[in-house]
Amino acid sequence: MKTIIFLHGFFASGSCVPANALKEAFHNRVRVLTPDLPIHPKEALEFIKKLCRDEKPDLLVGNSCGSFYAQIIASENGMPALLSNPYFIMTEFLKERIGKHLYKSPRADGKQDFVIDEQLISEFGEVEKTQFANTTNNSIDNIWGIFGEQDTLARFEPLFLRYYNQAYHFPGAHTPTSDEMKKWHVPLIEKMLLTL
Repeated sequence: MKTIIFLHGFFASGSCVPANALKEAFHNRVRVLTPDLPIHPKEALEFIKKLCRDEKPDLLVGNSCGSFYAQIIASENGMPALLSNPYFIMTEFLKERIGKHLYKSPRADGKQDFVIDEQLISEFGEVEKTQFANTTNNSIDNIWGIFGEQDTLARFEPLFLRYYNQAYHFPGAHTPTSDEMKKWHVPLIEKMLLTL
């Protein structure tokens, strides 16, 4: 059985709507892992790298900040990845949201609040500087993007197309609904699992 690791967005968790939709869509056909990611980017990247070493996924799928991470890990390791509405400049997103926040879906550890501060923004800034450093001819074909036509948060398709050439669209917003995941994302994932 093939394995997918889904990487959620910044305010989300491994139990968010897109994660649950993938689990439902691939039930008994593909193993879908949807971990809760650490809030700090370097810690999150180390966590994902270890998970990839342990679980040997066939594909990474990310949404928003999860796509930011998926691009970095996939290009480093020559893995295929589907990036949904990638948020490549997380510092822009975070600067407007300094303060205490709640996750939008439950986390396994029960922790529901977190703080965005200058230190966190600085950490993301360091990672952003080198995020495309490992892009190769192999990753150009293995890393695909899917972009919501109603996404008003992350408008990074032009940046994506500087490095990669497989861009697709769906008629949704920044966070895909369950139906959108099943209608637009799942067929692309199936195609990637068959062809890459």
